[in-house]
Amino acid sequence: MILIVDSGATKSDWIALDEKGEQLFVTQTLGLSPEVLTKEVIEDRLANNFELSKNKEKVRQLYFYGAGCGTDRMKNFLKAIFKDFFPNAKAEVREDTYAAIYSTTKIGRQGIVCILGTGSNCSYYDGHQLIQKVTSLGYILMDDGSGNFFGRKLIRDYYFHKMPQDLGMKFAKEYDLDADVIKEHLYKQPNPNTYLATFARFIIENKEHPYCKGVIEKGLQQFVNNYIMQYELATKVPVSFVGSIAHFLRDELTACIERNDLILGVIRRRPIEGLVEFHRQTI
Repeated sequence: MILIVDSGATKSDWIALDEKGEQLFVTQTLGLSPEVLTKEVIEDRLANNFELSKNKEKVRQLYFYGAGCGTDRMKNFLKAIFKDFFPNAKAEVREDTYAAIYSTTKIGRQGIVCILGTGSNCSYYDGHQLIQKVTSLGYILMDDGSGNFFGRKLIRDYYFHKMPQDLGMKFAKEYDLDADVIKEHLYKQPNPNTYLATFARFIIENKEHPYCKGVIEKGLQQFVNNYIMQYELATKVPVSFVGSIAHFLRDELTACIERNDLILGVIRRRPIEGLVEFHRQTI
């Protein structure tokens, strides 16, 4: 059995294939980001999934693409956990950028591939290998244009009284904005980046409001400026996107790409479908 995994900060999509490439099952767990989760939490998330627990002895190959897997330390951390949970499997761990690349860009083709989901990232693919200009320092310092970026912006503007009153009242009705609740999630609970990203739903649902339009436009432009424009060929090759923010703000993202004279490639909500096709070609 072969397992292919696309793991973001919020959730992980798993697809199992047999040795002929036929799909055996599809399942989902919470995100398995090694940067923000302990060994015990990751083990619990694996063990609590029925399909994974039932089939863990059958897995021979695991291809894991995950948020927070950009360093050897984080890769080895996850490999050790997978070795214990899937005792007969050989595990390959790569950062989630590779999942984005393999699902949007054909081998041998050049392109810039961006992640805009709970977090954000951007890489240049020369047709064979990934090149990154910006090393991610995580959700506190980076992640421009992401779900947690917009969530953080909304909460800050609400507390700094910069959000229009009508929208602020609506925001307060939909979320528990008590300071103690927010601080509990940010400083004591796991996955604070995922918590922040839950607020992004509000800006998507109210994206026609002038305030939200402005926040979205500035956030996406900041992503273009700080990430995409780092590459000399930015205006010469297709720029593709994966992630929920890219998907739900497709129109706004397309407009931003056009304003910056960039070439829009593919926009996918989840890269897992493209990943499966990529690995089927290598079986």
